[in-house]
Amino acid sequence: MRDEIESAFQLAKTRYANIGVDVDQALNVLADIPVSMHCWQGDDVIGFEQQAGPLSGGIQATGNYPGKARNAQELRQDLEFAMQLIPGAKRLNLHAIYLECDHPVERDQLQPEYFAGWVNWAKTQKIGLDFNPTCFSHPLSNDGFTLAHQDDKVRQFWIEHCKACRDVSAYFGQSLGTASVMNIWIPDGMKDIPVDRLGPRQRLIEALDEIIDEKLSPQYHIDAVESKLFGVGLESYTVGSNEFYLGYAASRQIALCLDAGHFHPTEVISDKISAASLYVPQLLLHVSRPVRWDSDHVVLLDQETQAIAQEIIRSQLLDRVHIGLDFFDASINRIAAWVIGTRNMKKALLKALLEPIDALRKAENQGDYTSRLALMEEDKSMPWQAVWDYACESEQVPVGQDWLQTVKEYEAKALSTR
Repeated sequence: MRDEIESAFQLAKTRYANIGVDVDQALNVLADIPVSMHCWQGDDVIGFEQQAGPLSGGIQATGNYPGKARNAQELRQDLEFAMQLIPGAKRLNLHAIYLECDHPVERDQLQPEYFAGWVNWAKTQKIGLDFNPTCFSHPLSNDGFTLAHQDDKVRQFWIEHCKACRDVSAYFGQSLGTASVMNIWIPDGMKDIPVDRLGPRQRLIEALDEIIDEKLSPQYHIDAVESKLFGVGLESYTVGSNEFYLGYAASRQIALCLDAGHFHPTEVISDKISAASLYVPQLLLHVSRPVRWDSDHVVLLDQETQAIAQEIIRSQLLDRVHIGLDFFDASINRIAAWVIGTRNMKKALLKALLEPIDALRKAENQGDYTSRLALMEEDKSMPWQAVWDYACESEQVPVGQDWLQTVKEYEAKALSTR
């Protein structure tokens, strides 16, 4: 098997060299592009708060596949297993509800020490951590408002929560030597048509300004804000719309998060990457797969995933774009979902790195759109899969479908006992 992979790789390398692509360089770049895996795929966004309630805030995890993680130890075990099946650099994205504490802790009272277990684990895995305030699934978010709430006390509770989360995020960066991206998403909105659209947005600006008022070193912490079109029960009005957050991120010069599932079904985030990059210093991507609504299905190696990777590579934005995943499918093996989605994101990046970009750009700049189209279409048939197999084999990661049997064995041994 190894000889076959090596032989196919050498043939692919020759073919790519003939069109001006350095395969070794592409592999070196790919190995260093981290993809931030999301912890909430492993337990259906439940978290480990002792007083945790049902999932709310216009999001849902559907299905009841057996074996979900019940505590931080099981979740880390599952993540560690999944990461062994994925080549290249990885990170982990945590939500605030994944704290570890032997007594109930209100969200405005979070301390970095409650995440020490995650930091210690990340050190052993040699990965970075990212973070998110959890402004949903809480009694003070049940009416659909948090940072834009009319009640000063409720709004201040969520402000203090986000401030505490910034301290946790900075703790991650200081402890691990790589900046933590902290993304703020809130569910604030209304089911039916509001009279006052402006007031909540004014309150949200004031709340966000208070949250980010303390200057933290970008060496350790990066602020990001995330828009959404609508949520279940919040169909008619979303306070944090795309226009709101684009303006806010640009005016405050913080990172903007683009989630693939947070726009109209006819919109895609791949086209927004280059445009937004002109106005904000950094971008955070939540790569997901919406099906008719923000349903967060497992990422496929589809046209949009490929287009997202192409925009990053073609626009030379690797140093300004943070790639994260965001899906939670409870209808299939949760570890397989992580592996499928993350490997697909990595494959898309590899395919983008193997494009004959110089030839494509030359044809476009010369107005030779015939050659541009022909080269783009022929590139789809190039033997990128042989390069991917070689990358997996080189890192001792299962090649092709081999990882699936490994996951099924883990399911029988560990998940079935839960």
